[in-house]
Amino acid sequence: YQRRVRAHPLSPVNMASVGRFAKFWNHPAGPKTIHFWAPSWKWALVIAGLADIATRTAEQISPAQVTALSVTGIVWARYATQITPVNYNLLAVNVFVGATGLYQAYMRVEAVKKGEIYSYWSNSAPTPRKDKE
Repeated sequence: YQRRVRAHPLSPVNMASVGRFAKFWNHPAGPKTIHFWAPSWKWALVIAGLADIATRTAEQISPAQVTALSVTGIVWARYATQITPVNYNLLAVNVFVGATGLYQAYMRVEAVKKGEIYSYWSNSAPTPRKDKE
């Protein structure tokens, strides 16, 4: 007969894991604050950007949206490094938002170079104006 050994709830191993969880839980950017949940939900933008890269052609990608996502990703990534305490979740999500936006912008630029679309901002050539006679 072998007796099962159970760790006492107050053993050093259990206290260490409780201490790490408590530290995470009570952190100024932990799950009890908006500073945790806002960047966590922002990962949906990264997933959407990756889905666009995989499923859309350069012509189907919105240049205004890509530019906005790229700029906000870069600006907020910088902001995440300047606040106290540094919010690494915010930093990571914004680096990825900026990177996916920049890659989609690169896709548009390459399509312009290949002649697949007219310009970065427009898919088709402008129609000529008819002058009044």
